[in-house]
Amino acid sequence: MHCITLESDIPFFNLAVEEVLLKNSEEDYLILGINKSSVIIGKHQSAHREVNTKFITENNIPVIRRITGGGTVFHDKGNLNFAFIKQSESGKQIDFQKYTLPVIEFLSSIGVVAKFEGKNDLKVGGFKISGNAEHVYRNRVLHHGTILFSSSLGFLRNSIRKDKSAYATRAVESNPSSVMNLNEKLSRFRDIYELRSEMMNYFLRTIPGAEIYNLGPEDIKAADLLAETKYKTWEWNWAYGPEYTFKNTFQFKGNSHHCVLTTKDGIITSCSIEGSGEMLSFSGKLVGCRHMVSDLSRVFKKGNIIVSEEEIYNFF
Repeated sequence: MHCITLESDIPFFNLAVEEVLLKNSEEDYLILGINKSSVIIGKHQSAHREVNTKFITENNIPVIRRITGGGTVFHDKGNLNFAFIKQSESGKQIDFQKYTLPVIEFLSSIGVVAKFEGKNDLKVGGFKISGNAEHVYRNRVLHHGTILFSSSLGFLRNSIRKDKSAYATRAVESNPSSVMNLNEKLSRFRDIYELRSEMMNYFLRTIPGAEIYNLGPEDIKAADLLAETKYKTWEWNWAYGPEYTFKNTFQFKGNSHHCVLTTKDGIITSCSIEGSGEMLSFSGKLVGCRHMVSDLSRVFKKGNIIVSEEEIYNFF
């Protein structure tokens, strides 16, 4: 097994590396990486329903869709990401317990008792410290997960939407859990980089045939291209996924308004805003607009409808 420590902290690139190695190789890989602040959503989720649009916009936190299913997770430099990419036998490819067992054994080796619970979580004392997801490509499987070590739990909680009742969709919904950081249980590691080094050394000792591997120029070139053409694009991160309907009641210019808009492929296909003649007559102009903060702000401004920076979030 090729063991890779990613030097990059760019989530677009690091997710692209996983896909490139999954699809362009027949080798087995273990990858450990640490990303800058970002919200990573599952392949079949609706981005706005899962994230706190106001918070991530104001804090410039990117939302990135991955190729695996499952729910939404928050990444930052206090979160250690691991991935296994392996050849797999048909019919036995989806196996969360198989791929989380080595992680549980590693955690045990450093004095942390973790258990696999639910569909894809690792928990310590009832608190979630790891979420996991998988994707099958032909005879290969990608299993990746997170380990919360010293993540900003405030940013984590604020980045993910709590009340999703405004959105109606058949998209996959996240299952929120109470979380904790491992550094609450561990004092032996000064920082997450020491934890990553210890984890890599553990796997090099315990996985037969494990050896350090560095990405080659072709791997890097392919990942850079995929990051630009897929993982950084609005079409993949926001527009992909099932259509949804958004409904909200809010105050605008002293009157109660009710908005109903439907979005398909990230584009508003129908919109009705009742509460004033001004908004009702204008609402049709939002049809054809991307359901994004900057796009709606631009359309309102062009129509001479004064909507404040705060009020624009009534439509998300």
